[in-house]
Amino acid sequence: MATIGICYFIEIFIIPQTQPSFLEMGRAMVAFHLGSPAMVYVAIGIIGATVMPHVLYLHPALVQSRKFQKDEESIRTAIRFNTIDVVANLSVAFLINAAILVLAAIVFYGKTSVTAAGGQVVQFNDSTDWIQAANLTLAPLMGTVAASMLFAVALLASGQSATIVGTMAGQVVMEGFMHWRIKPWLRRLITRSLAILPTAVFIGIRGANNVNDLIVLSQVVLALQLPFAMFPLLHLASSRKRMGQWRLGWFLLIAGWGSALTITAFDFYGLPDAVKQAWQVIKGG
Repeated sequence: MATIGICYFIEIFIIPQTQPSFLEMGRAMVAFHLGSPAMVYVAIGIIGATVMPHVLYLHPALVQSRKFQKDEESIRTAIRFNTIDVVANLSVAFLINAAILVLAAIVFYGKTSVTAAGGQVVQFNDSTDWIQAANLTLAPLMGTVAASMLFAVALLASGQSATIVGTMAGQVVMEGFMHWRIKPWLRRLITRSLAILPTAVFIGIRGANNVNDLIVLSQVVLALQLPFAMFPLLHLASSRKRMGQWRLGWFLLIAGWGSALTITAFDFYGLPDAVKQAWQVIKGG
């Protein structure tokens, strides 16, 4: 992932043919607009892919993995370093996601084909598998073959990372909130089966051509689940009874509830189109 991030950095800031307009990017971040329901759907998916609901419980729980004393200064230090970890993690995820989005717009938007390094012409149409075409965003720097291999490795690494995070988050919720004690091998088997089996069944029935739609839909579902994770977490974190002196301060309280309400409003706005897209994925429309 670090390698792919460096490659995207070089393409955005150094290579002339893939360098975007930074003025236009800045203007879009300050005064963004969503011109169609399809853009809302993709935007919700990006939120779900970057801030997954189960990770909201895993990140705070990881502070307990640090070896610290129970005095006030040690707890404060552990929280500070855990905060740095989370901010760095999400910042890197944001930058890589933003780079992928910008380069995809440069490479694909308004085009019916792309001539890759070596003269290979890749056509775009309604049946294009965009997961397989995504490696073309790296082709200007690395060539088609190397870009394909690097992107495949990055996809494998990100898949493993997401699976491990999902299993750890399940452990935190089951043991920390529900007090369920399950053998590690059984927990891994259950959580990973729930992740893999529906996808395998879908691909077995419908084939691999709709995998991209399924991935985007899964990310949208994650975003729709965010409020159900954020509201109870914010309630607990701001409770004087539960947290005592470590409850949320006013700044985090306002920022947290503001984010939760904004994402909820965004989800409600995009819900009709999300249901429509989900039905199309299921029935093959």
